[in-house]
Amino acid sequence: MKTIKGPGIFLAQFAGDEAPFNTLSNMARWAENLGFVGIQIPTWDKRLFDLERAAESQAYCDEILGIARDAGVVITELSTHLQGQLVASHPAYDTLLEGFAPAGLDAHARQQWAVQQLHWAAKASRNLGLNVHATFSGALAWPFFYPWPQRPAGLIEETFAELGRRWLPILNAFDEAGVDACFELHPGEDLHDGVTFERFLAAVDAHPRANILYDPSHMVLQQLDYLEFIDIYHERIRAFHVKDAEFNPTGRVGVYGGYLPWVERAGRFRSLGDGEVDFVQIFSKLAQHDYPGWAVLEWECCLKHPEQGAAEGAPFIRDHIIRVTEKAFDDFAGGATDKDRNRRILGLD
Repeated sequence: MKTIKGPGIFLAQFAGDEAPFNTLSNMARWAENLGFVGIQIPTWDKRLFDLERAAESQAYCDEILGIARDAGVVITELSTHLQGQLVASHPAYDTLLEGFAPAGLDAHARQQWAVQQLHWAAKASRNLGLNVHATFSGALAWPFFYPWPQRPAGLIEETFAELGRRWLPILNAFDEAGVDACFELHPGEDLHDGVTFERFLAAVDAHPRANILYDPSHMVLQQLDYLEFIDIYHERIRAFHVKDAEFNPTGRVGVYGGYLPWVERAGRFRSLGDGEVDFVQIFSKLAQHDYPGWAVLEWECCLKHPEQGAAEGAPFIRDHIIRVTEKAFDDFAGGATDKDRNRRILGLD
């Protein structure tokens, strides 16, 4: 059994133009000073990372690894959440997604750009010595997630068939690089729960590189059993965002949120320890099922300042990581195997 690695931190929500959030070196040192030992790097932020260069230059990747090493941290994963969103997106979101790609690209060009980004991410991960990558699936059918007006027959089947066609070459590239592509199951993505992940797996012939980034906060907001989820899908869970949430329905608002701002919704993201997620059981189940990866803080609280959330997050994760035991608690009462003795105990001799 393996002990979960961590604590790590996803840098995306903290990056900015002011120090220490404006360069990878500064952010790595900031994270280490808070007690983090790993950093997950967003690949769309040129202030931190040049994805194309990382795919093409081992020297650049060695430089990035040196920056992390000098700061006292390691790189946990790269992330292409924004690019993954563009691999498959419904035209209803074209204007909203303009900022996810370089300016001046139409929807078709953005999709082609995103696919290239994912291919580069596979190579960059390999050059950095990583075997796991974090991303989104994108969404063709999300505008139709609620079955009214009634969906025409075959719409969802065609959605996942198209997702399979778009993602299979990308997954093959990740396989060639020796890297697992881990989809964060997230509202707004066609892969947002266990059933939709299963549909996708069927569409890509159970591709071994199609895996899961587990984030229980999104499951709280969907009212999904996030503990049983681990029991069902643990073989595909290869990445983990440690993020808290709470669900407080009222007579006025429930799961769908009423178009309210985050702070007024029934389902809200919270800083670690401030929500209702049972992290004791999550870390226990992941340890039980031999989860091989990192526990990475993702901060998205609607109330608490991000720097406070980060400072509190490192010790929270560290205190929840279970150092798995290499022996049973009752080993002292056992002994070496004795076949003859065992047969006598069973009354067989």
